[in-house]
Amino acid sequence: MTYYLYHIFGKKIGVTCDLKDRLTRQQGYACGEYEVLDSSDDIDYISAKELELQLVFGYPVDRQSYKELITSKTNKQKTKTMVLNVTEQTTTFPFPVNKMKGNLMDNMGMKIETSFGKYVLTSSLANWIVENARTSMYNPSRSYVYNKAMNEFCMSLGKQSPALEHKNQPEEVVVENPNVYDLIRQWADERGIYKSGDTKTQFAKLQEESGELARAILKNDRTEFIDAIGDMVVVLTNLAALEGLKIEDCVTSAYDVIKSRHGQMVNGTFVKELNSHVKATL
Repeated sequence: MTYYLYHIFGKKIGVTCDLKDRLTRQQGYACGEYEVLDSSDDIDYISAKELELQLVFGYPVDRQSYKELITSKTNKQKTKTMVLNVTEQTTTFPFPVNKMKGNLMDNMGMKIETSFGKYVLTSSLANWIVENARTSMYNPSRSYVYNKAMNEFCMSLGKQSPALEHKNQPEEVVVENPNVYDLIRQWADERGIYKSGDTKTQFAKLQEESGELARAILKNDRTEFIDAIGDMVVVLTNLAALEGLKIEDCVTSAYDVIKSRHGQMVNGTFVKELNSHVKATL
């Protein structure tokens, strides 16, 4: 995304990523009534430059930088407060079952505390809640889960924190956030890749991404280099999953083989040392 540092003559200096919408549609300024002082895809740079030039031109300096303002607005849009009604037996959510998933996803990271323990809302716990929620008999726009069942699920996934000083105090149960490979598999599953895809098409996709990586290396394009490596890992994750494997296990298996391997660098490549039996036969 490109950010533009603009100057409305005699009025102000600001930043926007859409000059036409921000200056013409919203504020009513035509092209000749403002100038673009700088542009960048680096929000840190453009935010600092805005404050600097506001000071240089003698305009009021914003209390919040552009980056802080955008981050604050984004967080407010994403954050939807979810007020739970927790009793000894159940935890009730302020929305019906059919709207459960989206609202839970908007509140990732929030803490849920019952008489059984304290939990962190992750995608794994959210999926369990969606699958096990029941419609409230008192209010069809609300739904609930049983606390004991939720605790059993969290205990099966999570880990207990170190024991507290007083043994009669409940230990906190923390459900760990899913790793990036879990998120990739969830993404792929939701898009039908595992249902309709196959290893041949994923292998072809891997070769395509390998070509993108080669181009990035030749162009010395760091951004494209990062994207290509990331895309290749995504494809490899899906390729493994289509064969009923986890990429984590494949990587661990490979590491177990190489961790004790010895050798030397030759022309920029690590060449493994042949074992004594192989040497004797040469």
